[in-house]
Amino acid sequence: MQPDLVIIGSGMGGATLAAALAPTGRRILILERGEHLRPSPQDRDAAAIFGEGTFRSDEDWLDGTNTPFNPGNFYNVGGNSKFYGAALIRYRETDFAPVHHRGGQTPGWPISYDDLERDYQAAEQLYAVRGTQSEDPTEPPHSGGYPHAPIPDEADIVDLRARLKAAGLHPSSIPLGVDLAEWLAAGQTTWDGYPNTCGAKMDAETCGLKAALAHPNVELRTGCRVTALQTGTDDQIASIVVECGGSSETIKTPIVVVAAGAVQTAALLLASANDNWHTGLANRSDQVGRNFMNHNCSALLALHPLRRNRAVYQKTLMLNDFYLASDGAPPLGNVQMLGKITGPILAANSKLPAWLAGWIAARSFDFYAMSEDLPNPDSRVALKAGQIKLDWQRSNLDAHEMLVARLKRVLRRAGFPVVLSQSFDRRTPSHQCGTARMGADPKSSVVDTFCRSHDHRNLFIVDASVLPTSAAVNPALTIAALALRAGRHIAETEFAA
Repeated sequence: MQPDLVIIGSGMGGATLAAALAPTGRRILILERGEHLRPSPQDRDAAAIFGEGTFRSDEDWLDGTNTPFNPGNFYNVGGNSKFYGAALIRYRETDFAPVHHRGGQTPGWPISYDDLERDYQAAEQLYAVRGTQSEDPTEPPHSGGYPHAPIPDEADIVDLRARLKAAGLHPSSIPLGVDLAEWLAAGQTTWDGYPNTCGAKMDAETCGLKAALAHPNVELRTGCRVTALQTGTDDQIASIVVECGGSSETIKTPIVVVAAGAVQTAALLLASANDNWHTGLANRSDQVGRNFMNHNCSALLALHPLRRNRAVYQKTLMLNDFYLASDGAPPLGNVQMLGKITGPILAANSKLPAWLAGWIAARSFDFYAMSEDLPNPDSRVALKAGQIKLDWQRSNLDAHEMLVARLKRVLRRAGFPVVLSQSFDRRTPSHQCGTARMGADPKSSVVDTFCRSHDHRNLFIVDASVLPTSAAVNPALTIAALALRAGRHIAETEFAA
């Protein structure tokens, strides 16, 4: 039977949209190229995950110089959220307006924070976020409270919080989607970067898909890779070409939602070019694939040779003291704890011998510094002989270097004489976004404020590709909020009859 709507991708956008639309009773089909993650001995094996790349895809993309590289994305039910750090942070109010950065000015969004607040609130409920509004001076207004109290600091992180306060900072609890007791019952590790096969992380599968699939009108098909979208005589999307189990089939549906992620969504639209759409679908603006953004990120390890860090999960604190412009300084970004770095993780990401990596990791407090990457039309996803080419033109690096330098100074004031840092490169997917930007003007954007394509009325794009700016916090909650907003719009305009 023909579905009423097909969603391509089961990550944060696709799963949340399915949850939003499931109560309508309309037939919803979700197509996922990957399979379910199943429990395995490698689930909590740091050497296998971070050293051997057991769960990473083996695909290669091309960089701007046509050199192959492995991007480190994951293809499975739930998408990249199965491995995420579960930080579910709202964008700040100022992120929706034009902001002057050291590297240039952001264009702003066609909607305001207030337009999205109700959906942020609903997303926090769906993903059972643990948090508090009382600690972070930059926290935007909430129309309701978090569903759960924040995850508690471990003893050594309690001491770290006090040290940071004494150094003049405002440490606050990270809003997190983790059932801590259930996670630790399955293994004494952090959750950051580890696969969620026990259901303790509130990821796209655990929450969004679970809610959607509780309805009999929703179906999930795995191992199905969409290769093209086809248009009809009216230029609307008429059908989907998909490869499942080694065979190709065509699926017809009145509404198509692409939620394959910022790179794969752009690649699919470009690969779907036809005689009427020579540069790809939804691309009359020539913006599909452009404005790719990926946060500028660095890891910092702060240590005192005579003090140990006994934390297991660690990831409960963040700092937004440098997020907004102040005292003549531009916005620099967000700082949050990494999941606890262990010897095998550090050895896998450095050239250190195992004994030294273990010694450092036992004493380090591990931070993640994140700065905004600004939209640039020359930073783009393209196809070269059918292969994805990602020419990432990094921006705003001076601001990121300032953030790292300031954080090092304040950590030394907080009692850590040694602070090591390492920036992340393109092999680490740090919140890819922006390749099908949202906007009010069809000449300069791909989708409208409800994620509907300007060019094809029955096509929606609901993932990180629609983000006009990257801000400087994790995008997962904003993707979920936009999906809920799009779902409400679809229900009201397409399913109302």
